[in-house]
Amino acid sequence: MLGAFWDAVGGKLADRWATVTAPALVFWLAGLAAWTRHRGGLHTLSEQTDWLDRQSPAVQTAAILTVLLAVLASGILVARGATPVLRLLEGYWPAWAGPLRRRLAGWLAARAATDQPAWQAAYARVRPPNTPTVDELAAYTRLERRRRRRPAAPGYFLPTPIGNILRAAERRPLDKYGLDTIILWPALPETTRADLLAARASLDAAVTTAVWGLLFCAFTPLTWLALPVGLAVAVGSVTLVVPARAQTFGDLVEAAYDQHRVLLYTQLRWPPPADPATERAEGARLTAYLWRGSDDTHPTFTPPPG
Repeated sequence: MLGAFWDAVGGKLADRWATVTAPALVFWLAGLAAWTRHRGGLHTLSEQTDWLDRQSPAVQTAAILTVLLAVLASGILVARGATPVLRLLEGYWPAWAGPLRRRLAGWLAARAATDQPAWQAAYARVRPPNTPTVDELAAYTRLERRRRRRPAAPGYFLPTPIGNILRAAERRPLDKYGLDTIILWPALPETTRADLLAARASLDAAVTTAVWGLLFCAFTPLTWLALPVGLAVAVGSVTLVVPARAQTFGDLVEAAYDQHRVLLYTQLRWPPPADPATERAEGARLTAYLWRGSDDTHPTFTPPPG
């Protein structure tokens, strides 16, 4: 029994070790390659390996453990920085950057406003009973994709595309159903929350890849190749991978509330809305109740399930 337990614990630790240390190990191996290139080639490593061969087994073990712990520590530090770096990429900047933040957010909101008439015209051409052409459908799809990556109101815009993707995802259940994604998060089913956490972990991994790319530029004094390689990894992650994974995370957040909103009402013993016309108002009342409480006598709680 205990053997199975320790096997399971060891497997989880191994998975966690691989998740944290794999990017760090790639980074340090690439740094080692830059150092050996600077020194003249792989044969320069023979000095270090020869020194290690001459040491006692205890010293060899200590040296290897020190290297592994250093790799693990660097991986943990960079992984811990994923959330604050993502906040910066979203546009949550210090107060002294407020003027720039407001200017960029206003510019993105203005660009979104110019797309609105084109989207309305494209939607009118593709909705039933019309039969759109391939070009009309492609134009509508492109405009709809851009629209979904932006908040619905100008006041909620952030100064970066990544921030607007996530802000739009956070706001969409509130705009449609009156349900706040943060307040109602604990009431979601455990499996759904696990899926969302996995998608968020994938997003964080993309952010840490960008950080590793920037850190790799520090090896530029050893080889000039470190600068273009590091910048390419960082820029590619920020402009392509992070937005794509943010969109995936946002779609999952929206789908979670689309699918489970009735379950939320049931678990909280709150009468579900009777029709779509009242759903947003009832969702807003439920959100306000969970946020601030209430001493109203309406609505009447429903009986507990079962």
